Amino acid sequence: MKHTFFRLALGLSAIALLAACGGGDDTTATTTEAPLAAVVPSGGSGSITGLVSYSGDDTDAEINMDADPVCASAHSDPVSTESVVASDGNLANVFVYLKEGVGGSHTVSSEAVLLDQTGCTYVPHISGIQVGQKLVIRNSDPTLHNVHALPEKNKEFNQGQPFQNMELEKSFDTAEVMVRLKCDVHPWMSAYIGVVDHPYFAVSGTDGSFSIEGLPAGDYVVEAWHETLGTRTQSVTVGDGAVTVSFDYDA
Repeated sequence: MKHTFFRLALGLSAIALLAACGGGDDTTATTTEAPLAAVVPSGGSGSITGLVSYSGDDTDAEINMDADPVCASAHSDPVSTESVVASDGNLANVFVYLKEGVGGSHTVSSEAVLLDQTGCTYVPHISGIQVGQKLVIRNSDPTLHNVHALPEKNKEFNQGQPFQNMELEKSFDTAEVMVRLKCDVHPWMSAYIGVVDHPYFAVSGTDGSFSIEGLPAGDYVVEAWHETLGTRTQSVTVGDGAVTVSFDYDA
């Protein structure tokens, strides 16, 4: 009798536990839905395309990597700092973004931005990212790197990556143009990331060109940022189709 009572009590306890955990008939279970994402505007059919020109010479300095034989052996040709990359009167590595005029909320891209340490350089040297978007920092080299972010508005981080193919995931909480990253092991390594709270940004290519797509109609202030030559701004009105702007830098 004692064993029968114990088994009965155990069974009743199990039923009560199952009910408390939401088991049993689905029609009686209570569920809590995840909060809905913010309403996001669908964007627009406007765009800003342009060119960044430069009247000076390419003054980019060559890097001496002899301090780390792994770095030195990774390159058969000289490597430069990429601080001024100019060709045929055009300027690369200029971060162009909408500084003013953007309203509403915007979906944060689910695609991660990759910052790769390869050949003891950061690739890309200049990039952009949205607030809250995932940043993957990879060490593709068979040597020690550490990633030291030096923001003014976001949280600083400094983390070593001693092994090849290690990855680190980070994100930024606040818009900031720009965030500098460096490697304390290899002092020539640096990169800059523009953090913005919308998807409207670009980086000029080796031909100086850039394009920002999917803009709603409106009035905007566009800013171009270069790490050594400073900033330039322009006011533009965007409707349907493309608006062309140019930013001119001198030496």
